[in-house]
Amino acid sequence: MKKIPYFIFTLFVIFCIGCSQNEKQETVTKDVTIIAPSSEGGGWDLTARALKDILMSEELINKNIRVVNKIGAGGELGWKYVMQQEDNVLAMNSSLLITNHLLGQSSITYNDFTPIATLATEWEVVIVSKDSSISSAKSLMNSLKKTPSAYKIGVSPRLGNDDQLSFVLGSKQVDIQPEELDFYVYENSDQVVSALVKNQIDVATMSLSEAKKYYDSNQVKLLVISADKRLKELPEIPTWSEEGIELVFEHWRGIMGPPNMTKDEIEFWDMTIEKMVRTEKWKQTLKKYLWKDFYKNSSETSKYLEEQSKMYEVLMGVDMEN
Repeated sequence: MKKIPYFIFTLFVIFCIGCSQNEKQETVTKDVTIIAPSSEGGGWDLTARALKDILMSEELINKNIRVVNKIGAGGELGWKYVMQQEDNVLAMNSSLLITNHLLGQSSITYNDFTPIATLATEWEVVIVSKDSSISSAKSLMNSLKKTPSAYKIGVSPRLGNDDQLSFVLGSKQVDIQPEELDFYVYENSDQVVSALVKNQIDVATMSLSEAKKYYDSNQVKLLVISADKRLKELPEIPTWSEEGIELVFEHWRGIMGPPNMTKDEIEFWDMTIEKMVRTEKWKQTLKKYLWKDFYKNSSETSKYLEEQSKMYEVLMGVDMEN
């Protein structure tokens, strides 16, 4: 038997490994669709478009990525679409995936998908129109304690999300019963703010990144933020604890895929998303929207979703619906 020189054998092995890696990469980098199950400009949409821009500009994926907004039913229409796909279609998610089910508004659970990553968290805020007579979260809660239906409270896109839940948890601390509060549900934050400035509602609760553009354009006032301390970027906005209510609440967002994704696909996205969150562009995105890095890979996200589901079961022991 003729022996193959060692260096030739080594080159052959390296070549084969390279071929294998390229083949694997090609199978998971066909054109990709990211579903934002909300209107443009919402938190899911902002996150999806940031992912697209960074993955493509940093050449972490060499195929086209498109963001598609599938709006309705508090995210469910977009998520149902993803459930029916086989590959290369991902969706943004958040705690609404869990709370929709807990409230009996959806049969879908996080177990119906393949977790890809948890990406970032942000704070919740309470806002009023710039001309509102409501001057602080403390005075707001005092008024609601006397007359829980005194103010109309706007929220989107569905009852039971973190926007509403954070407000309910704050009100519970001053003995306001959630079912007595007067919530009005809108499709997106644009509609909420429009109703606010037209005096159709009095107060709104939403994530900071959604509220900030209206605050920067002087359309609304930020009464309070759910952070543990004042933000250096918004030092004028008090925390709930400063208003006499001990509440710290973070809202997370992540990304998931259809059920039955292959091990190779999951490994590819683990590798790719981990590279993305290390880029300077992602760090600048976090800074731009005042998000906090909260990266977890697929296996970590799977455990986190299970933990979050148990936590929300406890938190939502209160009646969230009117």
